[in-house]
Amino acid sequence: MAQADQGVGGVAYDTSRRTWPNELNILFALVLIVVIFETLGRVFLGESFLLNSQPEAKTFFNELRLQVIILQVAIVGIIALGATQVIITGGIDLSAGSIVGATAMIAMSFAQVAVVNGNPNPKAIFPELGWLDLPVIIPVVVGISCGVIAGMVNGAIIAYTRIPPFIATLGMMVSARGLSKWWSKGNPISFPTESFAAIGKGMWPVVIFVVLAVLFQLILSYTKYGKHCYAIGSNEDASRTVGIKVENHKILVYTIAGALASVAAIVLSSKNLTAQAGMGVTYELQAIAMTVIGGVSLSGGRGSIIGTVLGALIFGVIISGFTFMKLDAYYQEMVMGVIIVAAVVLDQWRQRRSASRS
Repeated sequence: MAQADQGVGGVAYDTSRRTWPNELNILFALVLIVVIFETLGRVFLGESFLLNSQPEAKTFFNELRLQVIILQVAIVGIIALGATQVIITGGIDLSAGSIVGATAMIAMSFAQVAVVNGNPNPKAIFPELGWLDLPVIIPVVVGISCGVIAGMVNGAIIAYTRIPPFIATLGMMVSARGLSKWWSKGNPISFPTESFAAIGKGMWPVVIFVVLAVLFQLILSYTKYGKHCYAIGSNEDASRTVGIKVENHKILVYTIAGALASVAAIVLSSKNLTAQAGMGVTYELQAIAMTVIGGVSLSGGRGSIIGTVLGALIFGVIISGFTFMKLDAYYQEMVMGVIIVAAVVLDQWRQRRSASRS
């Protein structure tokens, strides 16, 4: 074992234990994946994946492909921010996708216009109550409130009944999906106001994702809330011993996750200009995959928002790369399944390696 005597106070330390941040490993993986698709594209298709290879190009990168990559992961990425906090505390949330579906339906029903092309809105849900052409703040607040309530119920059940988070959130997943179908008897809800439609227009989903990512990275890194998340995920019993109110904190974490899922639902329904009961299917699995790829440990106690953002970018690059290589959708799904399993295997290997060093 290599030793050095430059430690504080003359205490020797093992230089082999010095490690760089895990986020750097994820960044290197992202760059490697881009290089692989760039190479495959030039060899097999004669095209560049992310670079502008045309002589008349004014920019170095293919801006359109970059926009597609970040846009297609921004909405699920918002959910992944909540999933990151849940998983760091040692939990799991399978209800996020269904909360997206339910919230999208409810929020859109409060965002409808009264008149479409000179005629009464044919898809209006509450015309007799006059809940049409409402200020944009109303559907946004109603939608986020739905997510907050769902997350609070998840957290309370997990905290006070002590049933596994997998079971509690699975129940919410089924219930919320049923609510989304019941809300409009399975019919889609469309024709939102211009102010509501503007939320998901252009690059606004990316802006919302980035702002929330920066906010929660700061919260996890520099606040008592963040320290308690890591402490509970590392050792729940020890956290109780030092005075952390574990039950209250779990409720708060799941409430935030529900609120973020509802934000994703509002952005998604605004972007699509419609809400359907099937919205958000498998979003929770994609969000969990982003967190695991981003280095968040499924055992809790380790991970970061930065890692999750990088994991989301890896997810987006792989999906875009498969499309670029003209792989059929079912091949893409099979390969993504392999990648998710590989990420979990890698996480288990990192834990065993870390345990052997301690």
